[in-house]
Amino acid sequence: MPFAPDSVNNRSVDRQFEYVLRTAEERNVKLIRLWFTDVVGQLKSVAISPMELETAFEEGVHFDGSAINGFSRIQESDVLAKPDPSTFEMLPWTEAGTTARMFCDIHMPGGEPFDGDPRYVLRRNLDAAHKAGYSFFVAPEMEFFYFADGDPSNPPNPLDSGSYFDLTTSDVASDLRRRTLSVLETMGIPVEYSFHEDSPSQHEIDLRYTDALTMADQVMTFRLVVRELALEQGRFASFMPKPLEGIQGSGMHLHLSLFRNDENAFHPEPGTDQILSPVGQQFMAGLLVHAREITAITNQLVNSYKRLVVGYEAPSWISWAKNNRSALIRVPLTKPDKISSSRIEYRAPDPACNPYLAFAVILAAGRAGIENNYELPEAITRNLFELSTDEAARLGVAPLPRSLSEALDEMERSKLVFDALGEHIFEWFLRNKRSEWSSYQSHVSQWELERYYPSW
Repeated sequence: MPFAPDSVNNRSVDRQFEYVLRTAEERNVKLIRLWFTDVVGQLKSVAISPMELETAFEEGVHFDGSAINGFSRIQESDVLAKPDPSTFEMLPWTEAGTTARMFCDIHMPGGEPFDGDPRYVLRRNLDAAHKAGYSFFVAPEMEFFYFADGDPSNPPNPLDSGSYFDLTTSDVASDLRRRTLSVLETMGIPVEYSFHEDSPSQHEIDLRYTDALTMADQVMTFRLVVRELALEQGRFASFMPKPLEGIQGSGMHLHLSLFRNDENAFHPEPGTDQILSPVGQQFMAGLLVHAREITAITNQLVNSYKRLVVGYEAPSWISWAKNNRSALIRVPLTKPDKISSSRIEYRAPDPACNPYLAFAVILAAGRAGIENNYELPEAITRNLFELSTDEAARLGVAPLPRSLSEALDEMERSKLVFDALGEHIFEWFLRNKRSEWSSYQSHVSQWELERYYPSW
C-alpha cells in the first residue's frame, strides 16, 4: 500500500495530536505512560502528566539511553522518546481508569531515528517493503501459562489440569482469560479465538490480523495485560517457552501475508491449482532458506530450544506442508471466496521474542525470496514430529538450530539479519546472548546433581 503524500500524513498526525489532547481532558486522564522496548523486548515506561503532552509531542521526552539494555553507550547516552499519537489508549485496569499509554519512537537529540530502537528497525523494514509495493500483515497465536505464583525457587504450580479445548467453566484460569478478552477489546485489540491449550494451565488467545507495526505494539500490550490481570488475582502468567518439563511449551505461531494495492498478494490466480501465488511461494521459500539465520531472533532464550525438540508438537525441521501442523511452515486451507485469508503460518517463534525484531527479520527473509526468485521445494506430506535424523537426511530436510549457541553462530554469519537489524542492534544482541549462553554453560542444574552426584 503506497504512502500518502507528506502533507496528508502531516494533517493526519495533527488530527491525532488534537484527539489525544481532547481525550485526555475529557476522560480526566491523570497520567500518561510512554512505552518503548529494549532490544530483548522488555517493556519500558516513563510517565508524564497531561500538562506535558504538547511538549512531549513537539520535543520528545529526554532520558538516559545508557541505562536501557542495547541502547546507548555512556559517552553518547542522550535520547528522546517521541510518543506516537495513533497508539493512545486508556489502561482499563488502572485506578479509576485514569491512566493512558502511548508507544514511542526513540530519536537522537538531533531528531534522527535512533538505530537501537527496535520499533524503528521494524519501521525501516516496512518502509522498504512499501517501496516495493507491499504491506505486511501478521496475526499471532499467543500461548502462555497461568501458575499459582512467580517464585522461581519453587516448581511452577499449574492452576488446572485441562487439555486442548477443554471447557472449564468455574476455575480461576478461565475467569482470568475471560477478563483478559474484555480488557483487550476495550483497548482496541480484537481477538479471534480463545481456548485452553493442550498442556495443564496453558491457554491460547489468537489476535486478529493487522499491519505488522500495529501488531508488534499489540503483542507488547497483550503480554502486559495478561500479566497484570493475573497479578490482580494473586496469580502469575508466564510467556516462558518451556516452563514445565515433559509437556508442550508455548509458541507464537505467526500467520503472515503481504498485501499489494489492498489485495492479498499471496492469493493464487483463479483457475490455477496453486495453493499460493508466485509471490507467496517465493516469500515462503525465503523463510525456508533463511530460517536458521533468523531463529536466534524469533527464539532468543536458552529455554526456547527446550521447546523446539522432537516429541512435543513444535517444529524442529525446516520444511513446509499443506495444512500439516508438523512442518515449520503450514499453508492453511482457505475458502475460494475468502481471498484476504490466503496466508502462511510460521510456527517456530515463541512468545518471549521481541516482536519488532522478529517481524523485521521474517519480512526480510520473505522479501529476499521474492527479490531473488527463490524456488520453493516440494511440500512434505509425512508427520515430521516423528522424523528421525537419518530420515531427515534422506529427505534432504535440514534441522532448525538445536541450541541458542548454534542459532547465534548462524545469525553471526548472516548478511540478511545484519542488514535487517542494523549494526547497532546486531552486534549488541550477539554480545548479550553470547553472555547468556556462557552463563548457562557454567550453571550446574538439578538434573546434573540428580544424575551424577550420587554415583561419581
